Amino acid sequence: MTAPVVVGYTATDTGADALALGIRVARAIGAPLEVVLVLPDDARSVITPPDAAYARLVAEQAERWLGEAVVTIRDAVPHREHVRHADSFAEGLVAFADEVGAGYIVVGAANGGLRGRHRLGTVASELLHSSDVPVVLAPEGSRRVDPAVGISRITAAIGSRPGADVLREESIALSAAASVPLRLLSLVTVDLPPGLETGAIRIAGARHAEEVLAQARIELPTDVAAEVVVADGDSIEEAVRDLSWDPAELVVVGSSRLAQPRRLFLGSTAAKMLHELPVPLVVVPRSRADVSSPEGSRP
Repeated sequence: MTAPVVVGYTATDTGADALALGIRVARAIGAPLEVVLVLPDDARSVITPPDAAYARLVAEQAERWLGEAVVTIRDAVPHREHVRHADSFAEGLVAFADEVGAGYIVVGAANGGLRGRHRLGTVASELLHSSDVPVVLAPEGSRRVDPAVGISRITAAIGSRPGADVLREESIALSAAASVPLRLLSLVTVDLPPGLETGAIRIAGARHAEEVLAQARIELPTDVAAEVVVADGDSIEEAVRDLSWDPAELVVVGSSRLAQPRRLFLGSTAAKMLHELPVPLVVVPRSRADVSSPEGSRP
């Protein structure tokens, strides 16, 4: 069975965004959905001993909130709901993801962001420093997208730095699982040192694009189409703004090379892209135990 998609749920617009995107991803790759609501772990508090009546009230409210999530999911995908306790929301999600061998963790943007844009909150930021599975960031307003829309395309932003092969393999596996086209975005032209002459930039960009596409074609199933586009612009932000984006696509980026193995860290390139992207972003750890298929769980 395909590794489950874990959604970090709260009874807020942020939680609704994460749930809506989680449904789309799970449906697209044929994965079960695990909806997780994390409550503060007060059991270990020595300052204020836990109150049984209060704890019961909180648990009942959490179950009601999860009941609302069930109404949203209906019969779209196989699903289960869970209440977990942890010192932080992110810690609870990572622990649960490890427990079930999750393929992805989905969370929403922080409150106050522009519609269709990303704004990292505390939970997402913590996940991007602690998760060992890909984290899917849902932009504000994702809840307004019909889950039946699914996923239309996977775009992978690939540079020439270490870790590009892991990102490419993960993107290929995701596009194959979802049976959607793969677009490989070559970032070489904006990764090159400043001051390089235009002709050299174009040659480097064209060469990198050809190499990326050739390798992708070797690894791609015959029924999945692939193309390469070369980012063009004086900055990452400009390049992202100038590209065309399908509202139903996912963008996949790699974790920074500064991250520990099998951990996430949002690098400067991905952070700059995040400010301009109008679609969900998937951040992949620097290395994976098994990147050959979304079905492979981690040891």
